[in-house]
Amino acid sequence: MPTACWNLLSQTALGALMPSSLSKDASKVSTSSRCGISKCQTRLIIGSFRAAGFPSPKSRVKHERVQPTSAISDILTNDNSTMSTADVETENIGLFGMDSALESYKDHFRYRIMRYVEQKKLIETYEGSLEEFAQGYLKFGFNREKGYILYQEWAPAAQEAEVIGDFNGWDGSNHRMEKNQFGVWSIKIPDCNGNPAIPHKSRVKFRFKHGNGDWIDRIPAWIKYATVDPGKFAAPYDGVYWDPPPSERYQFKYPRPPNPKSTRIYEAHVGMSSSEPRINSYQEFADDVLPRIQANGYNTVQLMAVMEHSYYASFGYHVTNFFAASSRSGTPEDLKYLIDKAHSLGLRVLMDVVHSHTSNNITDGLNGFDVGQSSQDSYFHTGERGYHKLWDSRLFNYANWEVLRFLLSNLRWWIEEFNFDGFRFDGVTSMLYHHHGINTTFTGNYNEYFSEATDVDAVVYMMLANHLIHKILPDATVVAEDVSGMPGLCRPVSDGGIGFDYRLAMAIPDKWIDYLKNKKDEDWSMKEITCSLTNRRYTEKCIAYAESHDQAIVGDKTVAFFLMDKEMYSNMSCLTEAPPEVERGIALHKMIHFITMALGGEGYLNFMGNEFGHPEWIDFPREGNGWSYEKCRRQWDLVDTDHLRYKFMNAFDKAMNLLDEEFSFLASSKQIVSSINEEDKVIVFERGDLVFVFNFHPENMYDGYKVGCDLPGKYRVALDSDAWEFGGHGRVGHDVDHFTTPEGVPGVPETNFNNRPNSFKVLSPPRTALVYYMVEETLEENNHNKSTTFSEAGTATLVEDEENIEKLASADKSGSFSESSTTGRLENEEREFASSENRGVVSSEAEGPN
Repeated sequence: MPTACWNLLSQTALGALMPSSLSKDASKVSTSSRCGISKCQTRLIIGSFRAAGFPSPKSRVKHERVQPTSAISDILTNDNSTMSTADVETENIGLFGMDSALESYKDHFRYRIMRYVEQKKLIETYEGSLEEFAQGYLKFGFNREKGYILYQEWAPAAQEAEVIGDFNGWDGSNHRMEKNQFGVWSIKIPDCNGNPAIPHKSRVKFRFKHGNGDWIDRIPAWIKYATVDPGKFAAPYDGVYWDPPPSERYQFKYPRPPNPKSTRIYEAHVGMSSSEPRINSYQEFADDVLPRIQANGYNTVQLMAVMEHSYYASFGYHVTNFFAASSRSGTPEDLKYLIDKAHSLGLRVLMDVVHSHTSNNITDGLNGFDVGQSSQDSYFHTGERGYHKLWDSRLFNYANWEVLRFLLSNLRWWIEEFNFDGFRFDGVTSMLYHHHGINTTFTGNYNEYFSEATDVDAVVYMMLANHLIHKILPDATVVAEDVSGMPGLCRPVSDGGIGFDYRLAMAIPDKWIDYLKNKKDEDWSMKEITCSLTNRRYTEKCIAYAESHDQAIVGDKTVAFFLMDKEMYSNMSCLTEAPPEVERGIALHKMIHFITMALGGEGYLNFMGNEFGHPEWIDFPREGNGWSYEKCRRQWDLVDTDHLRYKFMNAFDKAMNLLDEEFSFLASSKQIVSSINEEDKVIVFERGDLVFVFNFHPENMYDGYKVGCDLPGKYRVALDSDAWEFGGHGRVGHDVDHFTTPEGVPGVPETNFNNRPNSFKVLSPPRTALVYYMVEETLEENNHNKSTTFSEAGTATLVEDEENIEKLASADKSGSFSESSTTGRLENEEREFASSENRGVVSSEAEGPN
């Protein structure tokens, strides 16, 4: 590490780690003896993305976790470890075993590991453990104790403080608070006649005296519910004391679903999920939308805009109250009902958590506690470092003891109080670097990731956060929204990584939008598409997606709307012949989403409505559109209307998910691209034991097209985007057996066909995706008419209710796969994992069929 970098990082090292406020038993509490009756800017990272590959992929033939040395793993993850930070200097770091090029940055890694270990040890010394430290919500804010309510608030800049609200007529003279040496204000408010002095659902605020002598009112930082008067335009939010009686508390009934083999995420926004132009409720979403998500084969729901945000059009990213569920859609108990209902349907629930920044609102946001004090006494950095100029928001000081308590407790609160199964961390790129990714191009050069530009304070926070999440919920799923591709981001903390489970593959939707906007179909590059989809780091998992909410906001379009545009208003009826624009649009919509899923990552994400090609864009109510909700809803009637073509895209989306459910191809490490043919516009690859053939040519149909494969045997169609039930032309026979032919000398790849030891021939129509599975001969004899599920009987299998599905499965001539159909898959996940020099996942790019 350069000397300048080391010196800069050292300035915030051990001194910033010491506690600046409350220790376990240090607070003083006063007792009152008397009872009383902005505008959001577009969140944008300027720059381009190219994730860094590994320098020597030829040396890696197994996709397995490289185990760190026991000593370094112990010091990073064992809460009872007796090792010191000095041991970090002499122990190997697990990341280096997977990427030797990282060893050039060993000083950076050792420094940040030292910071992490020291911070964790200090927390354990002063707070008992990281898990106890992350239960700040039991100490701060309002907590019901035996005979009184305890209220505590960290506000070291305040000169005097009191609590006010409906309960005391907004007069805090009899509810003055006391401050301890750590800047924590406290008060005990005794019960009145055996009842809490502050009634459930009553409004409360923290009033404190500024250094200039002025008194100001703020919503308590740890408030668990906040509401706004709907009858007042632009009214500020009020903090609400939330402590329902036992009879009104929601009791969870269903266990969390187990962690799936692969994560298939349905990204959803509760407020805009209604078909009517209004804000939808948690209960309506649970009852009306969750069944749709389950029916389409997703196993995970990612909820946006859960944390309270006063500006609806911020999409939930300008958070004002971190511990409060957004009151627009209901109460905290309503949200619990939603999550429990999801669990009953076998759906895991992730929350979009925003710890990268916060709203700059003063009256109803955390920013109101900043009255010009030093960074050490504030949630935020001072000056330019504490302000995000593109997002118009405040930036946290991750080295501050109380900021760590606040954010880590926030994560535990949502997991334990609401039963969330994990998180999608927003704005991780902004957290990782002091420049926040603004006007920055990431080329894959490691100097871009490990230099004085790296915000080590934030890195240490995320390491602590991921360690904590997986300690209290081992099966948690944690996804990072990062555009930079930082190496080690999605490796365990025990390896020296930051600890996320997945990274969003954010370059993929950008590539598709670029193609749809700027390239004719005949100019699409198969190599460029493949490179974009496979450009990810070996052993660091990605969530692939063709489009999310970002691609649908006002000023942009969904993929379907780019493809079909105005034709979606008048030519989506099955009762009339589809014009060429609609034929092309539906075909490419299916192919774009499917190849993204199949080749782009180890998980998949779809935004609400895009599974059926939702038209137009998203536009939240604002002054510019007359405060209209017209384009802030989901038109479910489009897919529910049987004579409209939206049903075809929806049916194919179901079939994609069911294919992975049956064959677990997303979870397989075997991913081999055997052919990228620019002239034919065909891409052939294997994922698990499935063979995928994508023909992007707008006109050419190839009969007898030769494709390579690994295992010899008989293959049949598993999924066909050209099937009738998906709006296609039914040109491919699904009862045809495709027998393989051996190619070249066994064990000598250069003599094989496209480096594959076997091959078979297929019919490949234009703008069609085909998937083939190998049929086991023994299974063929026992179930001779099993044939193809996902094409011939896919719609019935997916749409019918459970009873009908069971009948189909038991029928002699069912079109559905039985469990036994998967036994032909490879059991050994450590088979060949081919990789290119630059990307780490793609094998040789052959010229195509002979």
